[in-house]
This record gives sequence, structure tokens and C-alpha cells, in this order.
Amino acid sequence: MFDAACEESVSQTRDVTINIRAKQNQRDLIDRAAQIQSKSRSEFMLESAYQKAQDVLLDWSFFGLDRLKYDRFVALLDAPPEQNDRLRTLLLTKAPWD
Repeated sequence: MFDAACEESVSQTRDVTINIRAKQNQRDLIDRAAQIQSKSRSEFMLESAYQKAQDVLLDWSFFGLDRLKYDRFVALLDAPPEQNDRLRTLLLTKAPWD
């Protein structure tokens, strides 16, 4: 996923505070899950948020295709752009702040 430096930064001494407000039932659920994993609430929440952040970033940077779809995707990228008069007009229009 991410390099070892990112992983190490989570386990090193923490020097930034994150404050969050939650409903009582949310905190209770988090506490139960943390207890099952023998972790503190903070440790559980930080690890969970960190993992979710990695997942979100990977979703934005990786997608898998089979060979046929990949070849089609590359062909579309390599093909010259289609004529788009509306886009051309937009790009040639002076911005209101200029």
C-alpha cells in the first residue's frame, strides 16, 4: 500500500491532537470494538481512520482492468480528442475575474 515511512509515522511519538465529538452510542460502539481488540479508544480510532484514509487514497489512484478493457482504455487515451464545440467555446471565453 504505502511505504514503510508512512507506517512508521503512525507508530512514532504522536505530536498532533485530533479532537472529535460523537454521540454516546457511537462512542460506546467504538469502545466495545476497541476492547475486543485490546486497544485504547484513541489507538483504535486512529488505526481505523488511518486505514480508511489509505483505502480512499488508493481508490482514487488505482483501478484494475482486464487485458481487453485495458487495451481499449489505452486506445482511447492515445486517440486524438473528438471535436467539442462547447468545450472550445468555454476555453475561449474570458473568465469574469480577468
